[in-house]
Amino acid sequence: MAEKKTLKRFASLFLASTLIAGALAACSNEGTTKESGGSSSSESSDVIKIGANLELSGPVASYGSSIGDGAELAVEEINAAGGIDGKQVELVKVDNKSDNAEATNAAIKLATQDKVTAMIAPATSGNVIATAQIANQNKIPTVTASGTAPNVTENADGTINDYVFRTCFIDPFQGVVAANFATSELGAKNVAIYADNASDYAKGLAASFKEQIEANGGTVVAEEAYVADDTDFKSTLTRIKSANPDFVFIPGYYEEVGLIVKQARELGIEAPLMGADGWDSPTLVELAGAEALNNTFITNHYSSQDPDETIQGFVDAFEAKFSEAPNAFHALGYDTVYYLKDAIERAGSTDGEAIQKALAETKDLSLITGTFSVDEKHNPVKSATVLEYVDGNQEFNSKVNP
Repeated sequence: MAEKKTLKRFASLFLASTLIAGALAACSNEGTTKESGGSSSSESSDVIKIGANLELSGPVASYGSSIGDGAELAVEEINAAGGIDGKQVELVKVDNKSDNAEATNAAIKLATQDKVTAMIAPATSGNVIATAQIANQNKIPTVTASGTAPNVTENADGTINDYVFRTCFIDPFQGVVAANFATSELGAKNVAIYADNASDYAKGLAASFKEQIEANGGTVVAEEAYVADDTDFKSTLTRIKSANPDFVFIPGYYEEVGLIVKQARELGIEAPLMGADGWDSPTLVELAGAEALNNTFITNHYSSQDPDETIQGFVDAFEAKFSEAPNAFHALGYDTVYYLKDAIERAGSTDGEAIQKALAETKDLSLITGTFSVDEKHNPVKSATVLEYVDGNQEFNSKVNP
């Protein structure tokens, strides 16, 4: 998922750069025996440390906390089965407070103080991007469970962040899936788009959706924007209603989307509404109301109602530990740990360069959110799931292959 807020201004960036420089200098003075990040004892240690740089508080804490819980279950299972190559796994969680600068500080701590072998990157793309330099320069393999913006792994100049990977699909794929679902399954022809104009996540999804819906022969009859933290959306929703769309695409985060859905229904907009993984939070139902969410859909990474036997085994294990059904962020956090486990075992080493190579060479790895291979841009090629809200509950609708 992409960033919730825009990147900090120059002062924050200067501070982060200063901290990075100091951290890198500290690394060079700590007497490591390998070029990769980590201490000289990492190969002989009986523990493999995996850092988790997550949004455990702040505006998007629902995402980071869910990823952390999924990762915790995976680590517990792996350790019970003997660990990774006979070594126990230790999950080191740090709260980045849903903030870019804090995410950078957390990455520095995990790299230079905790000396982790690998890192689970933040949930939002902006926070992941803020940590990429730390991962690359310390040669610490870093995997985001939900940073869906393309520029998480690929920079503007086309270069790849060598040590940054992800277990989620990217935003353009979600936009295409939503557009194809709107036309082929719902028969939509005249659609509206209502997106957060301050979010790269929302803008990227809106762009890919618009391109595909027009390629499918549809027409965008209204295109409106809102700003993060807004609470009154009635004026723009009234303009959307006047365009009489038969489908409305609302890429955004649950905090605003819940209110948008509620107010749209209050204004008499009865058309199907659809979003992406940013909707996926129990708070959405609290804000929108169960009835208002009927006839709404999202693209997501998995469904706890998918009848697949492996998925149901995961659901049972998660419910036994946490007493709730796992959402997509839980599943992605779980998968991220198993992705790292697979790479470390194939590398036969805790050396960062060896693990990075194994992550990049991953082929046909079967996990809870799908079977995937990694492409040249460090993105998993995997299927997406379409979910429908029925009386406040997510119902499995269909699975879409790339």
